[in-house]
Amino acid sequence: MAPPDDPYARLSYRRLIDWPERIQREAPFLREVLGAAPVRRLLDLGCGTGEHARFLHAEGFEVVGVDLSDEMLAQARDGEPGPTFVKADLADVGGAVEGTFGGAICLGNALPQVTEPARLESFFRGLAARLAAGAPFLLQLLDYARIFERNVRALPPSFRTDDAGETVVFLRLMEPRPDGTVLFNPTTLRWRPGAEPPVEVTAARNVPLRGWRDPELSSLLASVGLPVEARFGGMRREPYEAGASTDLVLLARRAG
Repeated sequence: MAPPDDPYARLSYRRLIDWPERIQREAPFLREVLGAAPVRRLLDLGCGTGEHARFLHAEGFEVVGVDLSDEMLAQARDGEPGPTFVKADLADVGGAVEGTFGGAICLGNALPQVTEPARLESFFRGLAARLAAGAPFLLQLLDYARIFERNVRALPPSFRTDDAGETVVFLRLMEPRPDGTVLFNPTTLRWRPGAEPPVEVTAARNVPLRGWRDPELSSLLASVGLPVEARFGGMRREPYEAGASTDLVLLARRAG
């Protein structure tokens, strides 16, 4: 999910992330959580380029992907047919989609782009209103407890080969701030060892984020009827340890 000025307009996440490897790694957990969904309709919130939505569609679900980035949605729609993609802010999801859903996912760096507490509450309330009783909600984001406590300034770089056979380096730099916000700088470099210059910046943006942490998320989810029943440190069900885990994964469920 991207803000209205679309900071991801020049970043092709479809090419910068090894999606086949990621989907293979996350598939067992997704099947476990969503397999018994009370309704075979799912929401992919902050769907980006739609890889999770297409995977879940192939699993037999009707999937609606929601994102605010025109560029991301254009890439999502330029793929195999199946999922429906809707442009909307996550805070407005309750009015942006129709009907009842049997589950929802919000994975990656989508949630921290909802930076205001009131809009986060609007997101969770709108989502709860669209979920059937017993429907799971799987939320995954970075463990911002670790990022703030350890002053983490970057995630590991990703190396990919573009269509021209050149190496593209994807950097995710960040500046944690005392007020709980994070200035995120997704950056792509073209790396040509031996050339002059050997490194060229091809895209770099400033993206303001809010570093939401477990206590505030769990409290707000419970208040809207989505109590958290389990938390993990990653999509392989690793144990969660605040301040030490790489990710925070919350499994909430719509109260009956």
